[in-house]
Amino acid sequence: MNFDFSEEQVMLRKTVRSFVDKEIMPFIGEWDAQGHFDTNTLKKLSALGLMGVCIPTEYGGSGMDYNSLAIVCEELERGDTAFRTAVSVHTGLNSMALLQWANEQQKRKYLTPQAKGEKVGAFGLTEPGAGSDVAALQTTAVLKGDSYFLNGQKTWISLCDTADHFLVFAYTDKSKKHQGISAFIVERTMEGFSSKATKGKLGIRAGNTGELFFDQVKVPKENLVGQEGDGFKIAMSALDNGRFTVAAGACGQIMACLEASVQYCHDRETFGKEIGRHQLVQQMVAKMEAGLQMSRLLVYRAGELKNKGLRNTRETSLAKWQACDFANQAADDAVQIHGAYGYSNEYPVERYLRNSKAPVIYEGTREIHTIMQAEYVLGYRTDKPLSQKLPAWNSTN
Repeated sequence: MNFDFSEEQVMLRKTVRSFVDKEIMPFIGEWDAQGHFDTNTLKKLSALGLMGVCIPTEYGGSGMDYNSLAIVCEELERGDTAFRTAVSVHTGLNSMALLQWANEQQKRKYLTPQAKGEKVGAFGLTEPGAGSDVAALQTTAVLKGDSYFLNGQKTWISLCDTADHFLVFAYTDKSKKHQGISAFIVERTMEGFSSKATKGKLGIRAGNTGELFFDQVKVPKENLVGQEGDGFKIAMSALDNGRFTVAAGACGQIMACLEASVQYCHDRETFGKEIGRHQLVQQMVAKMEAGLQMSRLLVYRAGELKNKGLRNTRETSLAKWQACDFANQAADDAVQIHGAYGYSNEYPVERYLRNSKAPVIYEGTREIHTIMQAEYVLGYRTDKPLSQKLPAWNSTN
């Protein structure tokens, strides 16, 4: 398989890297310390067309392929996880789900302004008692006349106070368990909706994360995505896209750890020589490089399957699991290389370590992906073609 980048992709990487160096790197330490999510930076990402990078041009996107989305996520996370998360949620979990499942009217009303960056989308699945066990969610949607009335709560929702639109999952028939879950497009301005940011996070402090509350939120019937009962498969296919962006972002985290460590290895001397000359330090640097290259191969493999419109749950799961584990290890080693300075925010590696933990947990914990991969190998799990495929990419997109 050929993973050579096109001229367009090479230019895209240069553009995003330049953006990160100028618009994120000089300020991220302060934003992280203050717990501030900079919405102006999000607007600048929109102006570059990066909020709809893989959405077809007919819906206001840039029409690039899915590995171009991976490049964007990788370079953004090199700056900070918060901004990669914003693109993951807006594009991977919300916009790509609408592209795959929404009807034409919904795409024109919601997907197009999101792809243009005029509106921000988010994803509402996780609840206080429902994470890996999606069927345990408690939010309900009851149809009365021409509207559904939503009641419940979501937690750990990225862009909770920033997004304009939310793809929300709720039970329309609890007796059917996961087959009774449905998906809805909820607007922030709908009466009964509210949100609250979460404080005191270990990492991704420069991101906007929190809770959503639904108190008899009246949602028009036309905002039901797919049919009643389609919610679970919509959520799972959306997670294939979200996990892909998380895995790509983890490559950026490894890259950031590697860059910081190489610089420090040349700057710091012990026992009369650069610390990069010490073999145990070299071992940690070598592990980072190996983790970066292996993770990229897994990510780009999943991206190529997406480009062809093929089911990629198994490949994306493996990429997410391994890339996030490699990133977590790279951040830990980066702190170790920096020694006592790594324990201080004078250097960025302590932020990398704090940020690296969340991706090991969200969008399928390390343990969930371990089980998934074992079940594929043992033959307990097989993937059937989706009833509604993610559109394959071609040059006319």
